[in-house]
Amino acid sequence: MLELTAQKLSLAYEGTPIIRDLTLTIPAEKITVLVGANGCGKSTLLKGLGRLLKPQSGVVYLDGKSIMKRSTKSVAQQLGLLPQSPSAPEGLTIRDLVAQGRYPYQNWMQQWSTQDEQFVQQALEMTDLMELCDRPLDNISGGQRQRAWIAMALAQNTKVLLLDEPTTFLDLAHQIEVLDLLHHLNQQQGRTIVMVLHDLNQACRYADHLVAIKSGQIFAAGKPQEVITEEIVQTVFNLKCRIYPDPIAGTPMCIPIGAKNSL
Repeated sequence: MLELTAQKLSLAYEGTPIIRDLTLTIPAEKITVLVGANGCGKSTLLKGLGRLLKPQSGVVYLDGKSIMKRSTKSVAQQLGLLPQSPSAPEGLTIRDLVAQGRYPYQNWMQQWSTQDEQFVQQALEMTDLMELCDRPLDNISGGQRQRAWIAMALAQNTKVLLLDEPTTFLDLAHQIEVLDLLHHLNQQQGRTIVMVLHDLNQACRYADHLVAIKSGQIFAAGKPQEVITEEIVQTVFNLKCRIYPDPIAGTPMCIPIGAKNSL
C-alpha cells in the first residue's frame, strides 16, 4: 500500500511563502479532495506533493522515502500528476499526448511494448476519446483537451493520481463523467486519488477525506460531514451558507447566501 505524506512542509512560489509548516497524511486507496478559497495554497500543495516544487523546509515522503531523493522516473512510475492548465507542443494528436503517459516505462533496453499500447487504448476508451484520437489537440474543444490530459495520466498507470481541478472547462455532464471515472478507478483498482475541486457539493459527494486549506495551512480535515459546516465555510471561504443533507447522496450540501437572499 503506497503512502504519501508531508511532514512540516513549507513551500514558496516565485519567492513568496505559500504553504507553511504543513503536516498531512493522504489516506491510501481513498479519494482526498483539497478545498479552499482562491490563493490559499491548494495548487501549490499539490505541486509539492507531486515533486514539481522543491520544499523550502520539511519533507514529502512517497512510500517511506523522501520524494526529492528519488529519481524522476521512479516517482513517475508510482505517482501521476495533472497540473492546472498544462501545455503541449503544437501538432500533437490526442493519441500522441496519451502515449506520453508511458514515457516513465521506456529506456534503451525497453521501447514501446504491447502493454504500453494496451494502457493507451484503455485510457482513450475510459475517457471516450477513441473516435477523436487522431485529431490534433489544437483542433478540439477545451473539454475534449482536458479529457485528453486525464487520459494521459491514466495511461501512466500509477497507484497515486494528483489532479488539479480535473473538471476545468467541462460542462456539468462531463464533470460528473470524469468524477465517476475517478471514483471507479478508486473503487475497482484501489488507486489513491488527490484532487483540487472548487465545487463544494461535488467535493462532498466524491471525497472520502476532505482537507480545507486557509492561508497555507490545514484549517480542517476529515470526512465531509466533519469539514463542511456553516462555521467552517464562513471562516475558510468568507461565505455565509446553509448546510443541508444532499437528497441524492446524503452528504453535506452547501447553499450559499448572497446579498440578494440574505436573511
